[in-house]
Amino acid sequence: MESRQDDTTLLQDAEKRLRRLSPERLRVVSDFLAYLEEREETEATAELLNIPGFETAFREARQEAEAGEVVPFDRVRRHV
Repeated sequence: MESRQDDTTLLQDAEKRLRRLSPERLRVVSDFLAYLEEREETEATAELLNIPGFETAFREARQEAEAGEVVPFDRVRRHV
């Protein structure tokens, strides 16, 4: 896994390259980034849905949250 500094360096390098592109090429890059972002989200969703019982547990958790059956995080954190 790359460090935060490596991530920052990559982002800075990408920004320099993006600034040198024509508007048409920049549009292509933006579309490609949107595609990659959607692909990553889809893969993450599929990974979660492959966890046995996840979908049911998630649905129940949403219903509890909507019903106000929640505990503030700082109360939970103190007991850990």
